[in-house]
Amino acid sequence: MTEKITEKNEVDQTSIDDLYSEIDYWHINTGEQTIHARRLPGKFRNIKWMTASTWLAFLLGPYLRWDGQQAILFDIVGRQFHIFGITILPQDVWMLALVLLFFALLLAAVTSIAGRVYCGYFCFQTVWTDMFVWIEEKLEGSPVKRMKLDKAPWDFYKIRIKFFKHFIYILIGAFTGVTFTLWFGDAFQLWSDFFTLQAPMEAWVSVGIFTFFTYLFAAHMREQVCFWLCPYARIQGVMVDRTSVLPTYDVPRGEPRGKLKKGTEESRVKGDCIDCKQCVAVCPTGIDIRNGQQEGCITCALCIDACDSVMDKIKKPQGLIRYASLDEMEGKTSPAIYKRPRVIVYFGILLMAAIGIVYGLMNLGSLELKVLHERQPLFVLQSDGSIQNKYELKVLNKTDNDMNINIEASGLDGLELINKNQTMNAIPKRVSAFTIFIRVPANKLHQERTPVDITVSDTNNPDIRINYKSMFFGPRK
Repeated sequence: MTEKITEKNEVDQTSIDDLYSEIDYWHINTGEQTIHARRLPGKFRNIKWMTASTWLAFLLGPYLRWDGQQAILFDIVGRQFHIFGITILPQDVWMLALVLLFFALLLAAVTSIAGRVYCGYFCFQTVWTDMFVWIEEKLEGSPVKRMKLDKAPWDFYKIRIKFFKHFIYILIGAFTGVTFTLWFGDAFQLWSDFFTLQAPMEAWVSVGIFTFFTYLFAAHMREQVCFWLCPYARIQGVMVDRTSVLPTYDVPRGEPRGKLKKGTEESRVKGDCIDCKQCVAVCPTGIDIRNGQQEGCITCALCIDACDSVMDKIKKPQGLIRYASLDEMEGKTSPAIYKRPRVIVYFGILLMAAIGIVYGLMNLGSLELKVLHERQPLFVLQSDGSIQNKYELKVLNKTDNDMNINIEASGLDGLELINKNQTMNAIPKRVSAFTIFIRVPANKLHQERTPVDITVSDTNNPDIRINYKSMFFGPRK
């Protein structure tokens, strides 16, 4: 699976570059072999469990209630998102763009500092694969036992174990699919619809797709998804630099590596690496971190746990494999995070996106108004000598209740709103259209275009109001 690194008989190297040049880089496993990674306890394994638990928000989120309704609901049919009492309508989609920008830049910023942290600790593929491997270990045993079982003939025992394992995998995939659909409809009602076979076809299709791909990716493809399907593995190379802190093998300290024989005194010409390959055994993608940085490394740091446990046993200092930058390995001093141009740019854009999101949430309001001025004709000369303009108002009621609205206009002397006394009802969560006419005595107009303010308010709650600046057109002066 891997090519051995050439051992040096002497340790007269004067630069790290010379040491790295001795390495024959490993070629990616393209699926010919199944990776059966060992599961060892350690600090970073515990961190993985804690970060994986954040996915409980995905599993439990649909069941949270807020003011008697589902706390988070993405109502695609109704074209609105409900998030803890806040309703986001299509007109506020710009905030969604800012949210996506925020998380995209957050991913880039974190990667530039500490590598593929998202891949190693938070990614859906990583977490579900880790869970499937845990189930596999409980049913089939250690990696050695699993490899033996894979090569064993298909007898009743093997069929029973494999069937039960894949049945559990499919159940997890189905539960994942159902949970996904719950975000787009009332969770409790959808569960009832699934059990009574009354769920809409879209829900069944979504469950089927998620079941299939969760099973395919986490049960079969596993690390191959990271290698070949995920674009992040390809583009991460442009996000990291010499100052990025990544799981790194200390080549000068570890080389030349050699087996440690029990009962014999260790030769002083050998490095601390005893070539136990525990770092390879625990790697979920099957790479050898000693061969340098590779696109298969998801920076889960499980190799650090494995190596530290071995160093403890042979009474050597921990850190032969550790989080470190290339500059650190070469004895150089890296600039502080806040002095790195790339990080500054990333976090600058992050800050602007966050400010935009907060501003949008604080200024959603209950009403939205758009005024369209009649273009053909721009104005009409009335029999009494006054000038009349026609306007079409688009009023969006963002509340859950019908709203009786009041329309006012100001900005010109002698201004008269023709149909101001008619009752106007704005439908909840919808855009309602109203036509109004404004008249102004001709002798009050001193220019061809004059600003006019149009205000819409709720008759039952005058504090709910919105203003729109438009233009009033008259004849040339």
